[in-house]
Amino acid sequence: MKTSQRFKISIIIILLVVFFLVLNLSGFSKEIKNFFYSISEPVQKTFFGAGKKTSDFFEGIFQGYDLKKENEGLTLKIQSLLAENAQLKELKKENEILRESLGLGLEKDFKLAFAETNGKDISQDFLLINKGFKDGISEGQPVITQQKTLVGEIGEVYENFSKIMLITNKESSFDAKIPDSDIYGIVKGRGNFELYLDLIPKEKEIKEGDLVITASLGGVFPEGFLVGEIKKVNKSDVKPFQQADIKPAFDIKELENVFIITDFK
Repeated sequence: MKTSQRFKISIIIILLVVFFLVLNLSGFSKEIKNFFYSISEPVQKTFFGAGKKTSDFFEGIFQGYDLKKENEGLTLKIQSLLAENAQLKELKKENEILRESLGLGLEKDFKLAFAETNGKDISQDFLLINKGFKDGISEGQPVITQQKTLVGEIGEVYENFSKIMLITNKESSFDAKIPDSDIYGIVKGRGNFELYLDLIPKEKEIKEGDLVITASLGGVFPEGFLVGEIKKVNKSDVKPFQQADIKPAFDIKELENVFIITDFK
């Protein structure tokens, strides 16, 4: 730094010191204080402006930090309210479904547990639900829709979820019949969401469009639940029984909620 610059800075500092002494010591008259204030005003403004900018800078930082913390708090509250609102919507939806099932009289005949589907194993014809051991679910319990359509039975149970073995699973087999008739057979799964009615006596007349419902002969499912409808009849002159392809009554793509029958006679 050059000598002249140092000298100027020294003079400014001395003037500022004298200025503050004159303004703050009571021994000087008002006229003298006013004189020093007048000549030092430009320097005072410069330092005051710089100081104010610095103060505003740091104040802005702290205010920005406080605003950030406040915004974070508000964001958490909003997220909490959104989650609570979502839960209330789900509860409302569940209550509406339960009321609909009560209107169908399901609760009069069975002890039911409501569950939501949360996954599908298409390759094995399984469906995952959000109820398990802790909810009183056990293997073998029938699973239906609120419209009394048969879906399957509980195949595997874990603490917080279960797997429904759909009636279209290759391991699924149960007694069924054509309503208002003496035609009985065995419904079997083919996999890939397909099933058929087997062991129908050859002399019995069945046709496309006939409904198929559960029969209580084997004790696997309660009687009267809708399984599906006949879409194709397969007869053979050399076989003693006939078969019929069945279109399942439930739509796997629309299956969001189900009822588990936890007790039936």
